[in-house]
Amino acid sequence: MNSSPNYDSEFCGKLPIHLINTIQPYGVLLIIDKAGLQVVQASENVEALFGIPAASLIRSDIRDHVDQKTFEQLRRVAASPAADKIPFSWTIHQKEFLALLHVKEHYILAELEAAPFKEEDRRSFVSVYQEIKYSMALVDAAATTTEVCTLAAREIRRISCFDKVMIYRFDEAWNGTVIAEEMEPGMESFYGFTFPASDIPRQARDLYLRNPYRFIPDRNYQPVRLHPVMNPLTRGFIDLSDCNVRGVAAVHLEYLANMEVVASMSTRILHNDRLWGLIACHHRTAKDPSFELCSIFELMSHTISARILSLQNKERHEAFSRAQETYTRLLEKIYEKKDLRKGLFDEDPTILSLFNAAGAAIIRKGEIAGTTGILPERERIEELLFWLHTRKLTRSFHTDHLASHFDRSHTYTDSASGLLAIPIQPGKDEYLLLVRPEQKRTIDWGGDPGGRIVYEKDEKNYHPRHSFKLWRQIVTGTSRPWKQEELAIAETLRIFLHEYTDKQI
Repeated sequence: MNSSPNYDSEFCGKLPIHLINTIQPYGVLLIIDKAGLQVVQASENVEALFGIPAASLIRSDIRDHVDQKTFEQLRRVAASPAADKIPFSWTIHQKEFLALLHVKEHYILAELEAAPFKEEDRRSFVSVYQEIKYSMALVDAAATTTEVCTLAAREIRRISCFDKVMIYRFDEAWNGTVIAEEMEPGMESFYGFTFPASDIPRQARDLYLRNPYRFIPDRNYQPVRLHPVMNPLTRGFIDLSDCNVRGVAAVHLEYLANMEVVASMSTRILHNDRLWGLIACHHRTAKDPSFELCSIFELMSHTISARILSLQNKERHEAFSRAQETYTRLLEKIYEKKDLRKGLFDEDPTILSLFNAAGAAIIRKGEIAGTTGILPERERIEELLFWLHTRKLTRSFHTDHLASHFDRSHTYTDSASGLLAIPIQPGKDEYLLLVRPEQKRTIDWGGDPGGRIVYEKDEKNYHPRHSFKLWRQIVTGTSRPWKQEELAIAETLRIFLHEYTDKQI
């Protein structure tokens, strides 16, 4: 393959999974009008809690179905600013149920666990925190991102008792690679495997920015519909984006079946408010839901995210400091030698060491004024210059796959698969060019990513792939990617070179 793979799916990414209009039966859902605190919509399994069918519950006052304390709590919540996932204990027919409240503009969405509290569930926050404090301390003490993920996978499996715990890291194309794994003996290992972006399509990834976790206790569940089908307040399907018990798309349930997974839970890992990865937990049998377990996952998610952010910020700061030191020494050489080419190319440090490049060329007034390292032939550089001229650069341009931008460069990927072009005086065709050679990569996919979606003959119904066996791919034509600290230095250098050459005119 001659490019960096991108297996995201526009089709899967447009499916409105937040408007699925069904829930999983481990919970009960009520939609309550904020203005009058009347039930306007309910899941069809409410009779198990309230003793009356959903149709009879509609348009009734919620105070007729809960105790006075619960009603007063609900009234205070309705009068407060919009809030999300506030946990309460609701008393219904002298039994206590966990309720999560989502306060929206016109209604309150109330999720209730279908099973009442058991006495053994009544553990304090302190006892729960003490159970995971050791795990959190281990993660906080980890020295590398790899160590963080390895420890986290081990500790989460110990606490949760899931059969398998994997930690995925997303790449720039949203493909996810398993970088840590803990599992029961005899299970199929996916460690080191990469799964295509379409396995967790865009709209599913977006929901993880709103919800810390996603729990499916039993993929064989029977979906529970809402009554009425349309929300009377919005005159459409209710938006279940924030709802834990939201139903699951059939294609994802089939995907779990193909993996021989019955229960699953996924928890986000964030980096600067962006989805960095996922903790994916699999179980071969159904697993009872637990708000305590979900809370533990949420706490661990925050701890892991914070530690990864801290480590990566430290690594980035150290790398930028080293680059800044080299950059300063280069400027000193330029002023000392009073010659741009000698300052950048002669003696250490050189421009190659600053950008980890294999070759560099200075272009003045459209002519090659100096080169160093490994570069394409002179004639090829001149073709590249003509192409750059048409782009009218005002800022640095970078790519790790030049052939995807400039077709004719495919003949010299061995010397210039990657390009960083720093415009000095672009109107006069003056640039500093830095190149990187091809670096072949091997990707071990979990199944053939090309067959990630299989359509039936009618081309309407579709299914996920059945096999997750190793499918190896060799990626060619790309170089090592340019790092953020290198690109930041490139912009600083661009401004300096522009001002320096201006003074020489």
